Amino acid sequence: MKRRAFIATGLALIAGQSFAGGHGRLGQLEGRSTHTSSGTAEIAGDKVSLLDDFYLDNAPDPVVGLGKDGVYDPNTFMGELTNMRGASTYQVPAGIDSADYNEVYVWCRAANVPLSVARVN
Repeated sequence: MKRRAFIATGLALIAGQSFAGGHGRLGQLEGRSTHTSSGTAEIAGDKVSLLDDFYLDNAPDPVVGLGKDGVYDPNTFMGELTNMRGASTYQVPAGIDSADYNEVYVWCRAANVPLSVARVN
C-alpha cells in the first residue's frame, strides 16, 4: 500500500470512530411524550455520550440519566442537557454502575416524563 493511501485510510478510520462512538454500548434515541428526537447514545464505562447525530426538539428542563427495561432511575441524574443537537458527554454519578442499565434517557424534570430514550446493546 502506498504511503498516501495508508494515511488516508488511517484518517478515515479515526474519523469514523469519533462519529460512531468509542468502545461502549450503542443505541438509537427515539422521542417520547410527543417530542421528536433522534441520534445515537453510548454508554462507555462511567461516561454517557450523545453523539454528533443527536437531535431533540425544544423541550423544557431536559436532563440526562439512565434506566432499565422502561424505568427511569432518577438516582442516575448526570446533569442538564447541554444542547438540543450535536455531541455531548456526561459523567455517571459515583456509586452507579452503568452496566446495571440498558437505557439512556433524556428526561423532563418539570413534567416528570421521558423526552427521548435509547435502548443500548
